[in-house]
Amino acid sequence: MLKSNDTKRGLANTQSPLDADSDQIGEVTAIRNDAGFHRTFTPRQIHVISLGGQIGAGLFISTGSNLRDGGPGSLFFGFAVVCSCVWAVLNTVSEMTIAFPTSGNFIDYADRFVDPALAFAAGFAMWIGWTAIIASEATFFSVIVNYWAKGSVHEAVWLTIFLLLMFIIFSLPNAVFGWFEYATAIMKIVVLIIFIIVGVALVFGAGPEGTMHHGENWQDGQAFLNGFKGFGNSVLLAILAIGDNTFTGFLAGESKSPRFSVAHAVFLIPIRVSVFYLTSVALIGILISPTNENLLGSSGVAASPFVIAINQAGIKGLPDFLNVIIIFAVAAIAAESFFIASRILQSMAHQGLISAWVAKVDSRGRPRVSLAITSVLCITLTYINLSGEGIEVFNWMAQIASTGYFMVWFVIGITSFRFRASLKAQHDPLFEQIYAWRCAIWPVPPLWLLTCCCFYIGTSLYLALYPIGSDTPTAYYFFQYMIGLLLIVASGVGYKLVFRTKFRDPRTVDLQTGRRTLSTEEITELDGYAAMPQWRKFVSFIQLW
Repeated sequence: MLKSNDTKRGLANTQSPLDADSDQIGEVTAIRNDAGFHRTFTPRQIHVISLGGQIGAGLFISTGSNLRDGGPGSLFFGFAVVCSCVWAVLNTVSEMTIAFPTSGNFIDYADRFVDPALAFAAGFAMWIGWTAIIASEATFFSVIVNYWAKGSVHEAVWLTIFLLLMFIIFSLPNAVFGWFEYATAIMKIVVLIIFIIVGVALVFGAGPEGTMHHGENWQDGQAFLNGFKGFGNSVLLAILAIGDNTFTGFLAGESKSPRFSVAHAVFLIPIRVSVFYLTSVALIGILISPTNENLLGSSGVAASPFVIAINQAGIKGLPDFLNVIIIFAVAAIAAESFFIASRILQSMAHQGLISAWVAKVDSRGRPRVSLAITSVLCITLTYINLSGEGIEVFNWMAQIASTGYFMVWFVIGITSFRFRASLKAQHDPLFEQIYAWRCAIWPVPPLWLLTCCCFYIGTSLYLALYPIGSDTPTAYYFFQYMIGLLLIVASGVGYKLVFRTKFRDPRTVDLQTGRRTLSTEEITELDGYAAMPQWRKFVSFIQLW
């Protein structure tokens, strides 16, 4: 089994927290021990997990909050804007990912092409964000189980069971995690397809108590409730629901064939995400009134717009079935978050951004130290749920995670321009090599990312000062919406001041470490794929096995 040949680079001309032995090569510090990850993820796993991995409680349940506060119009267009960012993120980061399939992904690229301080801020943002997602999914797990338990068991018991489940998953080899995510992703995709089919039928009056829908929820001022506030809040919650597709890049660091799997995902994931999500939220907006009292007002899936629509039509049995699927969805999202958070810490240590001992991995390729550190924060944030209302804690976690996501998109946009500048300055023939992959319409994707992220930052600030239902600024809402941004900016500025990092010079940045050239076997496989008839390529795109 191949191991990753990533190498660790220290901070050029800076005070580094590294404590490992190294050999200086110009501005690059090459560390003799590699990351130790095993390349165990197949192309099929990567593209299915990248798609289904984003489907979780954010779509199944919290879309009710979007609908209630913004109306069906804000719900749909909020998701449409974020879906466009999914396309932009994958197209922007993937040309770097395919050339340098390091497990650090955008953290490595921000360090390599821009500034170590930016890399630290990006890594910190995503570590906090993904760990907050674990805690929010734990909240949902407790709420969902109580659909049956009816509060007969203390919430701490369900939170503990949830955490134990996460620890069991990560005590197993990476291959087990990969197949668990793959299986649950397919399960969620199938359920979403079922809902779309049922939803279309419900629009035309299916069900014992079904009625024809004529777009009444879009009339009488209900389409865009609370004006810009409703739309802005819907966008921020859509970022949480759709998730962060840089997950694909981290998987690529442990992929057997990054050139095929990542390029495959770049084309497919934005299409599938947009179709699944926009169709789902469009149906929700048609079927359910934003004034429905059950939206986030009940426990379990009774608060889910999906279940509300089914119950309205008098269809029995589906709510319990959906509850089971959402439990798997929540577990899969949390496991995915654990995976990414631990890899982020390990990568930061591997690059010399934090202490090198955090980079240690065990014989099975698992970063045991970073897993342990992430577990401590995860446990802390999860049990904080016991100190307040579940939905209140979730709102704080959601804002931290959403901010972490779009701030990393901002970093990716900046890094893309510096990456291209480095290739140009050094006359590097990267895109002239056989089967080289490049973004066809660059620089449109990174420019769109930067534009959207500036909008998200402005929206967060506006809602922090003037939240929905209030025109008077309060410290509570200010920190709810801004705490993530403040933590991220402070971490980057603080790191730069302490270690006095310098911007990378495009003429001298490292364009070789971690660079992956295609093997003869991969070229043969790509030749075979290129020779396929169009119908066979189409089948390979739509199949999930």
